[in-house]
Amino acid sequence: DEATDPSISEENWECIQRFCDQVNADMEGPLFALRLLAHKIQSPQEGEALHALTVLETCVNNCGDRFHSEMAKFRFLNELIKVLSPKYYGIWSSEKVKSRVTEVIFSWTVWFPQEVKIQDAYQMLKKQGIVKEDPKLPEDKILPPPSPRPQNSIFDTDEEKSKLLARLLKSSHPEDLQAANRLIQSVIKEEQEKSAQVSRRVNTISEVSENVKRMDELLDNYRRHGLSPADQETLQALFQRCEKLRPLLFRLASEAVADEEALAEILQANDKLSQALGQYRQVVASQ
Repeated sequence: DEATDPSISEENWECIQRFCDQVNADMEGPLFALRLLAHKIQSPQEGEALHALTVLETCVNNCGDRFHSEMAKFRFLNELIKVLSPKYYGIWSSEKVKSRVTEVIFSWTVWFPQEVKIQDAYQMLKKQGIVKEDPKLPEDKILPPPSPRPQNSIFDTDEEKSKLLARLLKSSHPEDLQAANRLIQSVIKEEQEKSAQVSRRVNTISEVSENVKRMDELLDNYRRHGLSPADQETLQALFQRCEKLRPLLFRLASEAVADEEALAEILQANDKLSQALGQYRQVVASQ
């Protein structure tokens, strides 16, 4: 009641931390805590509901596997969904509370991808049109870290950032938790950019391979017995597309300078492309 008191405007972090300590001290702590929090989050008083959501996210940060296991069950997820659903409390819950609940569930889909029920609950909200698009998480939002941290965690490759994150997350100060969230989001952004680079590289190399193969076939037919007008158009279109792929390969090569294996793959694709373009010019020009 103290931690979610609607009459206070600022979070009572000392009280919230005591609540987390109590959850951790009691074997049934996570189960009871989530029942209490669900009731508070469904409160018609906006302040009480928002404070309860802060307590919930702080518990996710500080209360470990047992808490994560309980919160990922439909029993609790359904209580959150009721706040959003027009069939239940969505008709009178404030937009601010509904927006925050959506952010909470969405952030869990990011940090707990192994929890199928969380993924299912969020996708159901999108299918029903209750959530129209993924929310953009604000920088000062408290995002829980994945726990237990998977072995292929994005923080495993940077020991300094990993230690800094661990230190920030252990803190009870809101500014440290906000700093942790900013660090998490910056690393996620870096990882997404790396993933996008890999995707571009794979797709471009695949397209080069397919186009070169098709060009070789058409050029072979061209040498033997000529091509129909339709095949000639296809060959010309392939040539034009392959010319446009060359600068893309150069850009990919500049992005992959630090990755020898990826760079070798790009250079090999560029060699094949250059040979195909050379063959086209030689064969078609000679005609």
